[in-house]
Amino acid sequence: MPGIADRRSRFLRKLLDLIYPRACSHCDLPISDERSDLPYCPGCWETIRPLTGPQCPVCATPFPSSSALSHSPDHYCAECREDLPAFSRAFTPYPYEGILADAIQRFKYQKQTSLAAPLADLIMERLTPVQFDLVAAVPLHPARLRTREFNQSLLLAQRIACLTRVPLLIDALNRSRDTLPQVGLSRRERAQNVRRAFHLSDPAPIEGKRILLVDDVYTTGATLREGSKILLKGGAREVIVATVARMV
Repeated sequence: MPGIADRRSRFLRKLLDLIYPRACSHCDLPISDERSDLPYCPGCWETIRPLTGPQCPVCATPFPSSSALSHSPDHYCAECREDLPAFSRAFTPYPYEGILADAIQRFKYQKQTSLAAPLADLIMERLTPVQFDLVAAVPLHPARLRTREFNQSLLLAQRIACLTRVPLLIDALNRSRDTLPQVGLSRRERAQNVRRAFHLSDPAPIEGKRILLVDDVYTTGATLREGSKILLKGGAREVIVATVARMV
């Protein structure tokens, strides 16, 4: 039974904490909550604050001031005016900095997959009521998946699908080729790097559907733009994108 398993897990966590007390990875204070798998104390985790202020209504790029919206609440950023993305809206609620940046790096590169739930929960806290029929993750190429051993975006998407009770789209959107890591590339290089990098193995499940496409970090949006384009070409009605954080 899940209840028994949960109680056993909490008991083991409490026992381990007595033998090997856990300390916050940021401030070194003891972590007293045996129910938490976070490597941070509550005080440090609560320093994560969402982006505030005016944003582009499409890609959520923060505007430096509200003057851009003074005459039109639907004022687009320069990039969206020049090249409107295939997705209709982006939710990128937190800046990639501090504790959150450290948590994402631990999750993505140090295989601390227990961080998937709290990171996905951050998305859910800021995901305003939007309607979607399917949840999908930005896919990894099989070669990259073998190296990393998991797809961090899929773990986030699984959590969101579970919380919203919306079906998870599996193995429909795939990587056509193994692209270079996006880290360190310019905006133009990122767009070129992911061009024709995705394909649909089966368009039938997405026909006429509104899809929430999930990734970990929004940098230039090149990957999400390309993935959304393929989904729309395959018959999706609408694509909304969501990430835990964005580069600012």
